[in-house]
Amino acid sequence: MPGKLYLVATPIGNLQDISQRAIDTLRDADLIACEDTRHSQKLLNHLGIKKKLVSYHEHNEGERSQELIRQILDGASVALISDAGTPAINDPGFRVASRAIEEGIDVVSIPGASAVITALAASGLPTDSFFFGGFLPPRKGERKSRLGELKDIPGTLIFYEAPHRIASALKDCLEELGDRNAVVARELSKIHEEFIRGQLSTLIAQFESHPHKGEMVLLIDRSTAENVSNTQQNRLSDRVLELESTGLDRRSALKQAAKEFGLSRSEAYRELQIAKNS
Repeated sequence: MPGKLYLVATPIGNLQDISQRAIDTLRDADLIACEDTRHSQKLLNHLGIKKKLVSYHEHNEGERSQELIRQILDGASVALISDAGTPAINDPGFRVASRAIEEGIDVVSIPGASAVITALAASGLPTDSFFFGGFLPPRKGERKSRLGELKDIPGTLIFYEAPHRIASALKDCLEELGDRNAVVARELSKIHEEFIRGQLSTLIAQFESHPHKGEMVLLIDRSTAENVSNTQQNRLSDRVLELESTGLDRRSALKQAAKEFGLSRSEAYRELQIAKNS
């Protein structure tokens, strides 16, 4: 009989955030696959578990997933863990789980900590509908393009972000999404856990003046008619200035920008006046 594949959630910070079921699964598994064997060994030492570890990360996922499937088909039970949180959620795991299902192997998810859900629950933003986008692209152009694709989603937007990019990411969010309510959750479940709440414009100033460290989750309120309108006004204004810089006079620049945005010249003028007075 084939064994099973267990996807076991591990703590994202506080080592007490692991279930007895997860501990029992790790103790009973024939093999534990993990991202970083040295990192995971610390957790196993804390739990008093002695077990063989093999690396399973984004650089060897293709080859290693085949090896794990072969062992499971031979009867071994394999537990897969990531460095923190739930495997396959922005961490390696999808490929081996998919292959296991194709082979008729039982895939068992052992629930536990997840930075996405932990941050959302305490954010104060709507929880009835949300979109998790993993890490935003590191390059400005790609990041703004990605945000543009997601701006109309009627749910809370959630991303992971690195400390050295958070200020620039917030600026791009403001430009592409409008000035929405947002939250930056950092160091979740750890000693210095912090939720920083406010409008995107407010958070930008806060993170530019006081750099923060630690792992971060960025949460942004859902699309509304008001912030979509604000975003269009900002884009329209930027485009008029861009056209003027090429030598067009104000009237011609406004006419050209209006055409590009699908507006009449009078509608475009009204939008610019609203943006100017807001």
